[in-house]
Amino acid sequence: MARRRRPRRSGALTELPPLKLASQIATLQAILYAVLVPLALFTSLVSGRDFSFEQVFGWSAIRGDTTQGYLMAFIWVLAGGLFSGAAIVIIVGRTKLVLDFAATLHVLHLAVVYLYTGTVPANLAWWATMAVSTCTAFLAGSWGCQHRELRPINFGGSSISSSAAASAAAAAPSAAPTAGDEEQGFSRGRGRGRGRDGAGDYEMVPIKTGEDRRQD
Repeated sequence: MARRRRPRRSGALTELPPLKLASQIATLQAILYAVLVPLALFTSLVSGRDFSFEQVFGWSAIRGDTTQGYLMAFIWVLAGGLFSGAAIVIIVGRTKLVLDFAATLHVLHLAVVYLYTGTVPANLAWWATMAVSTCTAFLAGSWGCQHRELRPINFGGSSISSSAAASAAAAAPSAAPTAGDEEQGFSRGRGRGRGRDGAGDYEMVPIKTGEDRRQD
């Protein structure tokens, strides 16, 4: 008896071509470091410390017992969370793929840190910072993608003109003249009108009573 296959989980690996997937991941990783390096350089210059790439590609700079360590953790949450979430919205733009890209971004950084330092991060503050950064990127990216997907689509006009046209169409029946019987081909009182089928004219004349007939 053939075993029933489970449906594949919707995600980046099953819904994107490999080349496009790799290019998007590389672009997001480059944006992360392009934002992180200037921020780390700026904080080093402001605090009077020497800049080192260890602050970006290492793990010892993020620690919970110094002010500089807290500052580097904040920089990581800002760059890896908010900026990465905004980049995912712009480059990917799909809500159900945000978690895949946010997690992949930080897992690749873990690999970069291991290759740069030769050791697995042993600082608990580093792992906590990466977890907070991943959650921030996921929340920011999900909110941005949902806002983008739920945005109304206008075809050849603004939403203001569309709503004005809808209001005018809704008010049109109430603004029509109350000539109830004229739509059915009848007219009240004296006057001229048209037949029910729109063909020919007719004129309504007064009905003669018995006294009028005797006078005639």
